[in-house]
Amino acid sequence: MARVFHRSTNTLSRVTIFGFVFLIAALSWVTITIGRSAYLTNVAVTQAQPVPFSHEHHVSGLGIDCRYCHTSVEKSAFAGIPATQICMNCHSQIWSDSPMLEPVRASFRTGVPLEWTRVHNLPEFSYFDHSIHLHQGVGCSTCHGQVDQMPLTFAANPMYMEWCLECHRNVAKYVRPRTEVFNMKWQPPVDQLAQGQRLIREYHIKDVRSLTVCSTCHR
Repeated sequence: MARVFHRSTNTLSRVTIFGFVFLIAALSWVTITIGRSAYLTNVAVTQAQPVPFSHEHHVSGLGIDCRYCHTSVEKSAFAGIPATQICMNCHSQIWSDSPMLEPVRASFRTGVPLEWTRVHNLPEFSYFDHSIHLHQGVGCSTCHGQVDQMPLTFAANPMYMEWCLECHRNVAKYVRPRTEVFNMKWQPPVDQLAQGQRLIREYHIKDVRSLTVCSTCHR
């Protein structure tokens, strides 16, 4: 019988199949790399704001407590964006003529809130409650990083599901005394795991299975 295909066809087929497999692997690697890059996560990328607010100056320099501006953080799912009145409590007296703060004064005069750009923006299918985490001994810096060292605020962590689960699966590694939740200088002690286990019992924190079930964060 006459040969239908050239003898090189088998070799060409093998090369094509293997090439396609490597192409898929390369595209997958590129997709994952881009998905974890600052281009999409905005980690360490500052966002343009109507006023260049410095947490480093206000928190580390002046010693202002997180709760002074984020008034609802202890009792609500949301930390809350400070009202212009909170800014003006100080800036009606301090830097009251600064051109940089004119948007704040304009907001106060007109009653139109400043439109701040969100730095941390979880997808709508994820549920996060600030008050629960604070009462369970999770510090601000655990998620938001050392904001007291940020002249301009940026996201310190990607807040992917796997990042959240790392804490939910290893609570003892991250939980701290409630008195230290707002302490930006707190460092875990040498016996953190032992202390963490004690706090888990004291604060009645749920077990790993309950903390990692889908409905805990997706409701």
